[in-house]
Order: sequence, then structure tokens, then C-alpha cells
Amino acid sequence: MSTEIPPVRDASTASKLQVLATEHWSLLATRSLTYTESLGRINMFLAILSGAVIALALVAQADHFGPAFISIAVFMLSVVLLVGVFTIARLTSLNGDDFRWVLGMNRLRSAYLELHPELEPHFITSPYDDLPGALQTLGIDATGADRLGSLFHGLQTLPGMLSLIVASVAGALGGLIALGFGGDPVVVVIAGIISFAVLWVLTAVWGRRSVRRLDPQLQPRFPSPPKPPTSRG
Repeated sequence: MSTEIPPVRDASTASKLQVLATEHWSLLATRSLTYTESLGRINMFLAILSGAVIALALVAQADHFGPAFISIAVFMLSVVLLVGVFTIARLTSLNGDDFRWVLGMNRLRSAYLELHPELEPHFITSPYDDLPGALQTLGIDATGADRLGSLFHGLQTLPGMLSLIVASVAGALGGLIALGFGGDPVVVVIAGIISFAVLWVLTAVWGRRSVRRLDPQLQPRFPSPPKPPTSRG
């Protein structure tokens, strides 16, 4: 009589593992699509920027940096700047989506270990769906969680690097506007620097807030265990 119980239990476990594995592969495919869209957005912006620069070079040769060049450059760089800001916004949203998929895979990994806890030593990723667990899965030092919103970390991300390029476009646009109003070279340079700094600071603050703000629907269900207190000798 007891020999009929294990097959039923094994069948139930296998069915659960199949469902979990299917969801895991689905999240992996979604993360891949997220990366693909991120790179596609960046390539689209860089293509628009490159085309605008080439077009302005041709206009500059024909007009010798006259009023027509300034008018066309202000219009084209305004379009490039707008596209760049929207690209940064989309990349920030995609980073949030990727963080969500990582948390989902961590939850699935927790279910794997619940079914087979003996496999825990073989996992280098985390089964916990909080910020330290997500950082471990992403390969980021959990002790550096407080530095996620820092300037140095921001420059390593795609939105951070793109914000530098977009801020440079804003600086060039500010300088051209000052030049169009007949500003002196010093005024043109100052206007460009201010435009660059303002947009860069705004995007940096925006990025920092997006990192610090988590989706309320993704409150941890399997938080990381508290660290044991360190002994002081």
C-alpha cells in the first residue's frame, strides 16, 4: 500500500517544476526582449544624432555658419534633444521592467529550493525577492546598495551614459540660441555650459529617484534573512 504514495508525490513535484521552469524561461525571454529594445532605442537615437550632425555640416559649408545655419541647427538640435529625453525616459522604464523580471526569477528560484532544498549550495543567484537579492542575481555587490543612486554608478548605466550625450546636445543648443541673439563668445560659452549642466543635473536626479523608487506591487514576499550581528572585540 505504501508503494503507491511516492509516485503520486513525484508526479506532483514534477508538474510543479515544469510550471516553474516554463515561467522561468518566459521571464528570460522577456528580459532578452528588454535588452533588445534598449539597444534598439539607443541605436535609433545615435542614428538621428549622427544624421543631424552630418546635415548641419553640409549646411555650414553652404551658409558659412550664417543665420540660416543657426536657424536650421536650433530646429534640428531641438528635435534631437527631444528624442534623447524620450529615449532616456524609455531606458529608465526598461531598467525598471528588467528589475521586475529579476525579482520574478528570484521568486521562482525560491520555489525551486522549497521543492529541492538540497540544491541550494549549487546556486550563485539569489532566491530572495528584495533589493539585496536582486543585486546578487545581477552580480552587484549587495553592500553597495546605498551607492546605486550615486553619480559614479549612474554613469555606468545606459541612461547615465546617454544623458551625457543628450546634455551635450542641450549645451550646443543653448550656445546656438545665445549666438542667434548676438551674444559674445563668452556669453555663448556660458550659455552652453549652463544648458549642459542643467539638463545633466535634471536627468541625474530623475535617474536617482527611479532607482530608489520600487514598484508597490513587488513588495518582498521572500526577503533576505537578516545578517548576524558582527562581534566586536
